[in-house]
Amino acid sequence: MIDVHFVPTPNGHKVSIMLAELDVPHRLIQYNMLAGDHLKEEFRHISPNGKLPAIVDPAPKDGGPPFPLFESGAILFYLSEKHDNAFMPNDLRGRSLAQQWLMWQMAGFGPMHGQAHHFIRYAPEGQDYPINRYRNEAIRLLNVLEQRLHDAAYMAGDEYSVADMATWPWVSAVRAIQVDLEPYPSIRRWHAEIGQRPGVQRGTEVTNERNLAKLRPKLNEEEWSNLFGENMLRSGQ
Repeated sequence: MIDVHFVPTPNGHKVSIMLAELDVPHRLIQYNMLAGDHLKEEFRHISPNGKLPAIVDPAPKDGGPPFPLFESGAILFYLSEKHDNAFMPNDLRGRSLAQQWLMWQMAGFGPMHGQAHHFIRYAPEGQDYPINRYRNEAIRLLNVLEQRLHDAAYMAGDEYSVADMATWPWVSAVRAIQVDLEPYPSIRRWHAEIGQRPGVQRGTEVTNERNLAKLRPKLNEEEWSNLFGENMLRSGQ
């Protein structure tokens, strides 16, 4: 039974989708980030960066003690390797493409969309430059994805892979940054097809109990500090 330290964000859903697709027994341990659950010292032993998701595998393939993992892309690679390279193409080029596109998501698509979410949805109003900067970059990256999915059925080619799992939840969230998928027919085709997969549906069943999707939700001083401010800063010291 793998423990998944979890919040229902796009990054969290990457891992819950993978585990559902693999049909691996797992337990979601949900964190209340507004209350600062992720800032506790014991969580740092699992995730040194203090970010969610993270997992603890009680039965790694090497037979050793329980193994904690952080960083959602690394978790996807680990689970794939543990389960006979599941959701990774077998050929050299296909495998490399899956790795390349997963790195693209981890280094660009996710972080840039995440910054757009922060400045559009959470930051105080009146900050036009960061809003325009990150929303424009989010749109540019959608254009890159549209071209790729115009050329191929999936991000790594003909096979559904960990790269698709990593990117799909972020595409699902683009309306929250005031982006419409109407101009992206290839993305819409891909997104709808993947959304019909039973593993994807099971893996995204858990959503936020508190609606943080609305524009600029009201956070008290402690909640803001736990997410973005001094409490978050001090937790890494």
